[in-house]
Amino acid sequence: MHIRRAPDVQSSEITKEDHYLNRREWIAAAVAAGAAAGFVPQTLQALTQGQGPVATGTPYGLQKDDKPTPWEDVTGYNNFYEFGTAKEDPAQYAKGFKPKPWTVKVDGMVKNAADYQLEDFLKPAKIEDRIYRHRCVEAWSMVIPWRGFSLSDILKRAEPTSQAKFVEFTTLFDPRRMPGQTMRVLDWPYVEGLRLDEAMHPLALMVTGVYGRDLPNQNGAPLRLHVPWKYGFKSVKSIVRIRLVDKQPRNTWNLSAPDEYGFYSNVNPEVDHPRWSQATERRIGEFSKRKTLMFNGYADQVASMYTGMDLRKNY
Repeated sequence: MHIRRAPDVQSSEITKEDHYLNRREWIAAAVAAGAAAGFVPQTLQALTQGQGPVATGTPYGLQKDDKPTPWEDVTGYNNFYEFGTAKEDPAQYAKGFKPKPWTVKVDGMVKNAADYQLEDFLKPAKIEDRIYRHRCVEAWSMVIPWRGFSLSDILKRAEPTSQAKFVEFTTLFDPRRMPGQTMRVLDWPYVEGLRLDEAMHPLALMVTGVYGRDLPNQNGAPLRLHVPWKYGFKSVKSIVRIRLVDKQPRNTWNLSAPDEYGFYSNVNPEVDHPRWSQATERRIGEFSKRKTLMFNGYADQVASMYTGMDLRKNY
């Protein structure tokens, strides 16, 4: 298997002013909101100085032509079946959803099980702005400036026991607030899972915002997961429970269509979906297709976790 290295990229190469629609307006609104709270994050400071969104620390596997997808596409073209199956449904039907207050239960094979308010997660966490690729199983992709903190922050606080091998995530189940759950298109609530070493990887991000703003309802408010080297359906939204377990979780899409959606769901151009090729993808906002990168371009960072595994069998 050929693994392509991801070259380093400077923030100045990622974003230019003309890549954002109504850029001045949303920067001003975001800075005003931050100033009102007495806090202007690093990314917004960079934006006001004309540098565009920046990813702190490493370049997170971005390529030189990876330009952030415009706000209206990031927030208007979504898979979130809890609010409808069409890509435009979440933005329309999630408008009235109230994501606060919000409680997350962390339990299972841990020493410190607890029910946390969202604010309890945020206070000790290192909040970062990271620009990540997002690759959907339907062969479309985006580049998204997420805000959040490493999932490992939560897991370290919970202290998994030696029996814990996997992490199971569960989305809110409330058909009154999530009208898509009145339809039996999936077995609700939505459940996803990671192997513990995957969950502890520093690239696995608990997302609380995007483009310097709080996470919109249609993107999984107030707390979602993003695992950039896996297909998008692994990045479970509106999380209410994180459970440490000793057996592989039975994730929702794998239960619904096991021949199409595996547990690992690593982005792999050499393994096609039964109904379409995964060798290429179309970046939202672009006309032409591009080659899909192994592990979505993050092979240098994550490939070692799968050494010796048959990635066709463990799809």
